[in-house]
Amino acid sequence: MPDIALPIRTGRLVLRRFEAGDLEAFHAYHSLAETARFLPGPAKSYTKSMESVGKYANFVYEKEGDWLCLAIEAAGEPGLLGEVVLKWLPGRGQAEVGWSMAPQARGKGYATEAAAAVLDLGFGELGLRRIEARLDELNTASAALCQRLGMRLEGRHVDKWFYKDQWATEMIYAVLADEWRAGGRRAGDVPASADRPAATARVPTPGP
Repeated sequence: MPDIALPIRTGRLVLRRFEAGDLEAFHAYHSLAETARFLPGPAKSYTKSMESVGKYANFVYEKEGDWLCLAIEAAGEPGLLGEVVLKWLPGRGQAEVGWSMAPQARGKGYATEAAAAVLDLGFGELGLRRIEARLDELNTASAALCQRLGMRLEGRHVDKWFYKDQWATEMIYAVLADEWRAGGRRAGDVPASADRPAATARVPTPGP
């Protein structure tokens, strides 16, 4: 994989590496039950938020199992709005995308625009062939986001996950590089009001 040129700029956003100064904002939205609703673990403690920001700030993307996590901020307005993640999966040229947004950043199309930028990166600079997203069936906002990106529903696994003390049905969305290029979708092509308010997908679990 080539070195990743950061930051990535879209029409309205800057995607960059996490910094120590992002900790307070990161914890502010990851400590909320509404953010954790569709994530694997509980709302984060301050210590867990520190660990996550430290990992995200120092990511390496060189082999299967590695992941990158980019901080999302508005162009010209420094301040963390959320994160978008790309995890390199086993198998040639495959990855999983995920995202999580602060409450004040939802409903503005930011998650869609950031995810589109990461798909651009994955299918362009990183040379990936297939990118998927895995969602709880109840996470209808993120399902709609996947559809806006042109991702197809590939599978529905009933009671696949047990988390938050209940069974959850897993939905798998995916798009191939050829489909992404043929669709002509790019990060700047997303309507400003595209996202529904609860734009939080399962963020792939980072390595140890």
